[in-house]
Amino acid sequence: MDRVALRGLKARGYHGVFPEEREEGQTFVVDLVLGLDTRPAAADDDLAKTVHYGIVAEEVVAVVEGEPVNLIETLAERIAQACLKHEGVLEAEVCVHKPDAPITVPFDDVTVTITRSRV
Repeated sequence: MDRVALRGLKARGYHGVFPEEREEGQTFVVDLVLGLDTRPAAADDDLAKTVHYGIVAEEVVAVVEGEPVNLIETLAERIAQACLKHEGVLEAEVCVHKPDAPITVPFDDVTVTITRSRV
């Protein structure tokens, strides 16, 4: 399976279990790796035969900016399901970063990574 990756998609969302997260919001960062067969697109040099990663990026940002959820696990699941709606995408690995999570000790990042497939 071939891979198309998008790294560092940023969007402001209002996800979290604490009231201040829902009120103030924060930046979320998303990394995607989409599994598909790129041979048909390469053979014909045809965008219609692969995934349009610009559209996927816009859809992912819309999910992050959309309806708030408590958990980034839920957010990752919604993003994966949006990716799998694209014809040809057989697998989606989604990593959601929450670099400004309300943690009381020094840290660099919090992430949840999931892999979902059509199978």
